[in-house]
Amino acid sequence: MNHLIKKEKIIPMRKWLFMALLTAFTLSVSAQNYPPKETPTLEFAMQLRVAIGEMLTVGDTPHGRRTVIPITGGTFEGPLLRGTIINGGADYQQTTGKRTELEAIYCIRTDDGIVIHVRNRGIVCNDPQAYYFNTAPQFEAPADSKYAWLNNALFVCQPDFSSDFKGIVLNVWKVK
Repeated sequence: MNHLIKKEKIIPMRKWLFMALLTAFTLSVSAQNYPPKETPTLEFAMQLRVAIGEMLTVGDTPHGRRTVIPITGGTFEGPLLRGTIINGGADYQQTTGKRTELEAIYCIRTDDGIVIHVRNRGIVCNDPQAYYFNTAPQFEAPADSKYAWLNNALFVCQPDFSSDFKGIVLNVWKVK
């Protein structure tokens, strides 16, 4: 009998705790401000002028149309770094309808000889009413280098094309 009394006291206590947590959550949700008080800002990080080779087409696969664009070199420059793009990377693209997902993987070398790995993922939407082309590069620099700041930030990129350059121009901003 004593055992049953204890069990009955626990159940109401659990209900009370649940109601208290639910009330606290409801109050915190209703206290949110829309839109947020602060909006992330962007700081220009660099411009990459990526030279490309001839596109290779795998063709239509079960996942969409697969193409590969070799990265053959180029240069980059920003307020805190500059250098060259190393030959040997590629931009891997998969197209389904008007949407293309891309992932470019390559390395850059700073003027002082530091190699940095780049993985740049993005989306291209070729809809004439809603064209969209943006990417989010990730950098992997040596942790003990002056470029380690690249490891600890998010970046956004807006690609551009130049008629006087056989390649793609990538303007990159750091999200602050």
